[in-house]
Amino acid sequence: MTIPGLIAPGALAPTAPPAPVGLRIIGLDLSLTSTGVCLPDGSTLRIKTRAKDGDRRLLQIRTAIRAALVAYEPDVAVVEDLPKHAMAAGITAHVHGVVKCELLDAGVPYGLVVPATLKSYAADNGNADKARMAAAAYLAAGVEFADDKGGDQCDAWWLRAAGYDALGAPLFALPQAQRDRLTKVKWPAEILQRFPVGTAG
Repeated sequence: MTIPGLIAPGALAPTAPPAPVGLRIIGLDLSLTSTGVCLPDGSTLRIKTRAKDGDRRLLQIRTAIRAALVAYEPDVAVVEDLPKHAMAAGITAHVHGVVKCELLDAGVPYGLVVPATLKSYAADNGNADKARMAAAAYLAAGVEFADDKGGDQCDAWWLRAAGYDALGAPLFALPQAQRDRLTKVKWPAEILQRFPVGTAG
């Protein structure tokens, strides 16, 4: 299936076990220039936009996210939250607004994971860089990412994994101390009502 605005899938040779039946999670690392997406089947891709298109980039991202939601019908979205005290947060906030509208329209509840929590969960270091996050994905599940210099697809992949872990269906083993980092995430009541198990809450 082709989704308008999406760059070719970037996950190579994923070896993680398949997602549990009946729980479909999409991971979203939002950015105006390159949004990382991890689809419920575990494949990753990115939505690449051009600066010359100005605010129309928001429409491109919205269209691509809408197509992914229609095609894959996720139960839950896990979104990387806006960084605290970052200059780029204002620009990224525009993307968050557009994507949250799409998720709300599609009836897909979403949890927000701050970058430091995601990095601590994945790599046991709240300041882990993109290379360390990619290395952690390889160690955890043998997954590598092509065309992912910014780490967007890798982060989206970890967001999806964090969602499964927090909701009681981890895709692979991690040290309990890392898994416990997800207790900091404030999951919406709608998610907790449907999936009350795991570390969420």
